[in-house]
Amino acid sequence: MSDNNAGLYNEQGIHLTKDAFVVIIKTAWNATIVNALEEGAIKILQEKQIAFQTITIPGAFEIPFTIKHYWESSTKKPAAFIALGTIIRGDTSHFEYVCKAVTDGVLQLNLSLPVPTIFGVLTVENELQAKARIGGKHGHKGEEAALTAIQMIALTSRKL
Repeated sequence: MSDNNAGLYNEQGIHLTKDAFVVIIKTAWNATIVNALEEGAIKILQEKQIAFQTITIPGAFEIPFTIKHYWESSTKKPAAFIALGTIIRGDTSHFEYVCKAVTDGVLQLNLSLPVPTIFGVLTVENELQAKARIGGKHGHKGEEAALTAIQMIALTSRKL
């Protein structure tokens, strides 16, 4: 685990069922950064012995649809989804539209599905900022997404 992420995770009181299963939805766009996010998430899931499956889709805009479709069509229901992608600002307003659509879509999934969708999508100005979030001074956002998934699985599996 990245040193910058050490304070994020406190195992006290977290009890996962042995059959916890996570689906990672990752984008093919900006693959170098997204693959590093996925590697960080997988590292944490493997350390905690949590089964997972990765599905690669074209871009971030397709994340909400893919998660909804998976939930509705799969017989193997995950305890959480992790959405991984990287949206880097360009010269047009496309950045704002895609960021808003993905953010709103993940919010709607969190309000409508009985399992959490973790937002591991980087929305950055440039590639340098993205690289700082895959093990640089801003921690490792892939690891953070997996740690958040674990905490949310624990939360949703107990009565409050």
